[in-house]
Amino acid sequence: MSSEPSIFFSDVNERQGSFLRRTFVLGGLTTLGGLALTGRLAQLQVIQAGQYATMASNNQFNFRLVPPPRGRILDRDGVVIAGNRPSFRVLVVRDETKDLDQTLDLLGRLLPDTLDRRRSIIRDVNAAPRFSPVPVKSDLTWEEFARVNLYANELPGVMADMNEARYYPFGGAFAHVIGYVAKPNDRDIKAIEDRGEKVPEILYNPGFRIGRQGVEKSFDTELRGEAGGNRVEVDARGRVVAEDIGGSKPAVPGSDVVLTLDADVQNRALEVFGEESGGCVVMDIRNGDILCMVSAPSFDPNMFVGGVPSRVYGALRDYERKPLLDKAIYGSFPPGSTFKMTTALALLDAGINPAERVTCTGGYRYGNRTFRCWKRGGHGSMDMHNAIKNSCDTYFYHLCNRAGVDRIARVAEDLGFNQVYEIGIGGQSKGTMPSRAWKADYARRTRNPNPDARIWYPGETLSVAIGQGAIKTTALQLAVMTARLANGRKAITPRLVRSVGGVERPSGAAVPDLPFSQEHLNIVRDGMAAVANDVTGTAYRASQLGLGDIQMAGKTGTAQSRDYGSGSRGPRDAVWTRRDHALFVAFAPHDAPRYAIALIIQHAPVGGSADAAPRAREIMKTVLLKDPDMRARIERPLPPEALSPAGADEGELGAGPGGEVTGVAADPVDPAPQPAAPAASAGPRPYVPEPPQ
Repeated sequence: MSSEPSIFFSDVNERQGSFLRRTFVLGGLTTLGGLALTGRLAQLQVIQAGQYATMASNNQFNFRLVPPPRGRILDRDGVVIAGNRPSFRVLVVRDETKDLDQTLDLLGRLLPDTLDRRRSIIRDVNAAPRFSPVPVKSDLTWEEFARVNLYANELPGVMADMNEARYYPFGGAFAHVIGYVAKPNDRDIKAIEDRGEKVPEILYNPGFRIGRQGVEKSFDTELRGEAGGNRVEVDARGRVVAEDIGGSKPAVPGSDVVLTLDADVQNRALEVFGEESGGCVVMDIRNGDILCMVSAPSFDPNMFVGGVPSRVYGALRDYERKPLLDKAIYGSFPPGSTFKMTTALALLDAGINPAERVTCTGGYRYGNRTFRCWKRGGHGSMDMHNAIKNSCDTYFYHLCNRAGVDRIARVAEDLGFNQVYEIGIGGQSKGTMPSRAWKADYARRTRNPNPDARIWYPGETLSVAIGQGAIKTTALQLAVMTARLANGRKAITPRLVRSVGGVERPSGAAVPDLPFSQEHLNIVRDGMAAVANDVTGTAYRASQLGLGDIQMAGKTGTAQSRDYGSGSRGPRDAVWTRRDHALFVAFAPHDAPRYAIALIIQHAPVGGSADAAPRAREIMKTVLLKDPDMRARIERPLPPEALSPAGADEGELGAGPGGEVTGVAADPVDPAPQPAAPAASAGPRPYVPEPPQ
């Protein structure tokens, strides 16, 4: 069966409708695309034209941060003790050099010593922010500076300029109190972030320095200033072709910090220490100003500005006399016999009659132990005045428990012990002042299970009474004690910073009165005057100033640094670390006090009278000679009765076992005749303190 083919016809109207739909869709898409392109062009050329013009300009101009000049640190007379000096340097900008390795190779031909530091230079360049210049070498000579400038156009991203570097003109004299500056490290950045603060961009600048230790650290924000910047025009190769003055921002210098220190006194103090180790503080007893705060041995802070080599730092760190440690405020030592004035005030506060006499036979038996006096043969019958003058241990052994350790501790704190002072430098040592509560707390903190460890025994008070045992203090605290005794009215506090940015800091005289009677203070001060001016005093020869009628009042001390066994005695031991410490405190003039001094010699060769007192005398002479009022007093004619020959030898007296003077001339072959006691030191003298300033 055959089938016929089928024929289909398409409707003309249907085909035309399909064509029109496709045309409409394509036309619509084309129209939308054109509208979108037109809108985008309008946005780029009209709406965002300014933004892209700025971006194009940024490709042509770079903004380079400029570290601000650091504020200066001045002494009381305006002498610069931390300033800035000009320094030629060569820098590299990572984003403006195409090949850093090739650039450093070319620089190495001009400055051969940069090849040895190539790895550290690359590390600093890679860590620096964009367009931040990285110092490759500082302190260039003029020849090196000229050579780099000659070939600067052939070295993209390399520039040579002159900046300001931190400089300490007095070297080690102020090293501990001023500190030094160094590059910020990761710990510095993290410390800022931990406080929730924004890290200033300038801290990432490799040429920027921040304060380390001392005043540089404590007042770093004030000394730092505000960073500026230079807007420079560069070509396609990154080379600087011009500077946009209008777009640059000048750096704001840091504020100046004026201290109460005296550069002459500070230099003299470090000089008289010689090779010995220790600390010294001098205070104005009228207002608390610190004229000297030195630690020996010292170091040169200029080494740290550009980065001290690790081997040099290791040598400073490992040296047994610890030149990096500030022994004036961080090092704590037993005060030895310089504490006896404190014990004497505690005895007077307990109602003990200063005329009561104690017989010293060379020791004091308490329980099953004999506590030795430094003078083996004994001092004989002693009242309080003579006990201070002769530094008799037995006198204080015998009477101390009638006052008690808690009373001694309270008086000590009233005089300035066991305190930390707001002088602008943190991290001071508080020291230790034993008491009943202190011992119980110490046993708790150390988790000592022995019940007896919490009990204070009367035998322990004997050691505290003469400045030994657990008691520890600093040179600053000893100076405060001496200043308060000398002032006689005010609980003077020390002041190190006079002004910051021209704003004056509070005086140390704006303080409460001392809780001691004038009668009690006069007894102690008269004992100190006898120490320095009576021929039998423990520091008579070492305390004579030779400045007219100006005399000191002081107290020697020799503090054990360890317990002695059957071996050699500390002061005469050849091993430095086994020797005793020598101390001396004094104020002058003793009839109208103005300045107080405290000096500690760590592990001294002999003791307080032979090692510490002569050095303190030389420092005090410098202080007095710089005071116009004292100079006028020194230069006025002496009264006729004072012009008679003194007849005294200028040699030092010998030292007893505890470092105290025995009264025997140091040279037995040619002994000098002993003069009569000066009239000024005979008997109690009225004390009229000058008003605080």
